[in-house]
Amino acid sequence: QDKEKLEICKLNDPPSAETVKDMIKYARNVIEEFRRAKHYKYILCFTLTPLVELLEICELSLDKMGAVFEDSNVYMLHMMYQAMGVCLYVQDWEGALCYGQKIIRPYSKHYPSYSLNVASMWLKLGRLYMALNNRTAGVKALKRAIAIMEVAHGKDHPYISEIKKELEDH
Repeated sequence: QDKEKLEICKLNDPPSAETVKDMIKYARNVIEEFRRAKHYKYILCFTLTPLVELLEICELSLDKMGAVFEDSNVYMLHMMYQAMGVCLYVQDWEGALCYGQKIIRPYSKHYPSYSLNVASMWLKLGRLYMALNNRTAGVKALKRAIAIMEVAHGKDHPYISEIKKELEDH
């Protein structure tokens, strides 16, 4: 699956090996920069402005990496996941949903069928759909999360009962 995880854009004139190598180096550096900025901003400056700056780091790097990498590329996915996290924190439900929708299909390809990473993303998407009053999509996403979690945790796990109660309450 490494080829899928490191997929580059399908262009008429594909990027050179050197361009891809440079973009991987850039992606690794920006991920490390984001980690440092996130730690610094969350610990020392817990305000909205630094969070907006973190989202800008994500968006700018996604634009740059998107010229070479497909959305299913692990570096793109990592940055989209970080952007989704910032959106969730600042309660930008629509922004978080947009990133989550881009993430779920590649996650479903990269991870095993009953991966809790995939279940967690379906759970987040379900809750976002519900918060945005899209009950049909929310129920569907939450049921997908439950189906994975029942295999991973067992049908009687408290997490599953909690999600089922959420479904009943909506």
